[in-house]
Amino acid sequence: MNAFGLIQIGLIMLCTTTISSLQCNHLPLQQRKLIKNSLQLLDKMGKKFPQQCLREKMSFKFPEQVLKPRQKETVKVAIEEIFQHIFYIFSKNLTLAAWDRTALEQFQNGLYQQMEQLEACVIKKQTHYFQSKEVNRLKLKKYFQKIDCFLKDKHHNLCSWEISRAEMRRCLQLIDKVIRKL
Repeated sequence: MNAFGLIQIGLIMLCTTTISSLQCNHLPLQQRKLIKNSLQLLDKMGKKFPQQCLREKMSFKFPEQVLKPRQKETVKVAIEEIFQHIFYIFSKNLTLAAWDRTALEQFQNGLYQQMEQLEACVIKKQTHYFQSKEVNRLKLKKYFQKIDCFLKDKHHNLCSWEISRAEMRRCLQLIDKVIRKL
């Protein structure tokens, strides 16, 4: 390979790195747009919250402290983790959820896109953030396990899905509030 070819490869790599870092600089704006879209899709997926499900309401108590660390990177890692859990929950046993399938698929695709963007921009420093990430990861895992167990206990019935959908709406609203502050 000649020197000109090496210069071209170097320029391509430099441009790719620059574009990638620019995307990360605009991550909060991109995430806010995607969350707004996800909230609209959650509304579109189902109808109004069924009255018969009101008596089954459950408080899952989202661990809000996971979104309040001092380092922005730790918050981004927590948000990425939340998206992964939401994606997991909305990817199984949806047969009894009488939802608009197109909106559900768009919601899942949006979550996946959000996870991809965060993963590309989040610095995976194991040394500085390791301890707080693990504590947050455990709190989030416990929270989402409650939701998963609730769905299983109710045999993934319509009301359990509607209650879970409302809870995911609340999660996304909390994330949106945090992203606005980043």
